[in-house]
Amino acid sequence: MFSHVFVSVTDFERGFRFHSAVMNALGIKLRWNDPARPWAGWESEDGPRPYFVICHPYDGRAHHPGNGQMMAFATHSREAVRQAYAAALSHGGTCEGPPGLRPEYHDDYYGAYFRDPDGNKFCVACHAAEGINDA
Repeated sequence: MFSHVFVSVTDFERGFRFHSAVMNALGIKLRWNDPARPWAGWESEDGPRPYFVICHPYDGRAHHPGNGQMMAFATHSREAVRQAYAAALSHGGTCEGPPGLRPEYHDDYYGAYFRDPDGNKFCVACHAAEGINDA
């Protein structure tokens, strides 16, 4: 469905450290990193698209996170949800909802919610039953 998703950051180095930690926890591969531009992109495991990209706002204006906007990354295990959430918080992110079941979505929905240092909201979710693909 998606070709790519861009998220702006105010401090590229800080944003790169944060998003690299989360992507590493999810097993998502870095495709490029060009601090001179500045931008970096990761590709899905089935590659080469969709891309997740961080960059400065293209128009040169200040970054503003959107209210009611969120990006959710799917993962295959609840452990990966916990690892991505821990990576986010240990790299300057803030909690918007700790890892846990969210039965209001469906019986096996296990997710965590956080914001990056720029206020962008993210979710990491596993839709598999407990014990499926967990290490």
